[in-house]
Amino acid sequence: MSNELYRLTATEAVRQIEAGSLKPSDLMEACLDRIASREPVIHAFAFHDPNAARAAVPRAGRLHGIPVGVKDVLDTGDMPSGYGSSIWSGWRPRADSAPVAWTRATGGVVIGKTVTTEFATRKPGPTTNPANPGHTPGGSSSGSAAGVADGMFPVAFGTQTAGSVIRPAAYCGVVGYKPSYGMISRIGMKIMSDTLDTVGVIARSVADCALFAGTVSNRDLGDPDAHPGRAPRIGICRSPTWDLAAPETVALLARVEASLARAGANVEARELPDAFAALKTAHPIVMNSESARALGWELATHPEGLSEGLRERMAFGLDQTEAALTEAYDVFARTQHAFPEAMSGLDVLVTPSAPGEAPAGLEWTGDPAFNFIWTSLHVPCVTVPVGTGPQGLPLGIQIVGRRGEDRAVLAWARWVEATLA
Repeated sequence: MSNELYRLTATEAVRQIEAGSLKPSDLMEACLDRIASREPVIHAFAFHDPNAARAAVPRAGRLHGIPVGVKDVLDTGDMPSGYGSSIWSGWRPRADSAPVAWTRATGGVVIGKTVTTEFATRKPGPTTNPANPGHTPGGSSSGSAAGVADGMFPVAFGTQTAGSVIRPAAYCGVVGYKPSYGMISRIGMKIMSDTLDTVGVIARSVADCALFAGTVSNRDLGDPDAHPGRAPRIGICRSPTWDLAAPETVALLARVEASLARAGANVEARELPDAFAALKTAHPIVMNSESARALGWELATHPEGLSEGLRERMAFGLDQTEAALTEAYDVFARTQHAFPEAMSGLDVLVTPSAPGEAPAGLEWTGDPAFNFIWTSLHVPCVTVPVGTGPQGLPLGIQIVGRRGEDRAVLAWARWVEATLA
């Protein structure tokens, strides 16, 4: 039995620990056994010390010794923080980032640092997709998504600047939650884009996301497993990047729309107004301009340590005129202001999580085409797994709501997930 404990969701593990039927040390050992057997295939970790994980004594708190994966752009005072770059290889910060500090303060145990792409933006690491190791797990939160999906730990931190929580969670068949911008503190994170970077979580259930994110941010995100008492009002949103949807995603959204309507939801098509299409140009300008500024030290002192692809994107960012950057920020401001009205009369939007299944190979983590708009709008998003595509790889569907309405978005995401199960 004990070797199967790694399959527990965080919320179920907490219930058993509180009831006295599960010891946190037994859950840790089950996860460590799983890591020992699967890490040679998955490569989820940038740093992992099983003895340190065993020796960590959890403090009292809601997380009750739950093992947590930490994306390697969040500093840890007792583990290296390499940010996915050889420039920072072996770097050991003095202190934990705020998300890690509050994880530990509320009873979580950091089981290791998970693989990120280069500075959470470019060159992929070695992590593979548990559903098929010949395919990418997505990025940039590659190790967090793959590790949760493969049972190495029940919850993990990710971060998102374009699609780096939602897309890998969808590709790996787990739940990803990008909160409203700023809900989880970024202090102690290797920030690339101050306007966009958002700390999120990846888990195996919506309730796990609410438990973990709510605990580390001191927010009451409710119990998504509780019945909401009514069916939701849902807008099916193909979004301005619908032309990039693969056939399996076109079929998935049609199937989802029909299923939600049959379950009693008030479903209607709801496209974003034409002005939101400007985010396709504005997002890369803001993201790359801010990232180039954030990497000022690396560009000045270790340019050879940056991948060619990253240097190209940083050059693009630095080449932007002040007028172009001002216009891009204005697009963000206008669309953020207009978004609540665009959702008028609805509880949530339902939209694709990714263009399709995870691409083959490990050199590309996939297209954030169905993510960057929502990141730019600073709104909460949740992806839930919904079946598989033509190659047997996971597909996800994304639930989006208004900024600050995270509790409701999580509740409706659980309703959608249960309806489509």
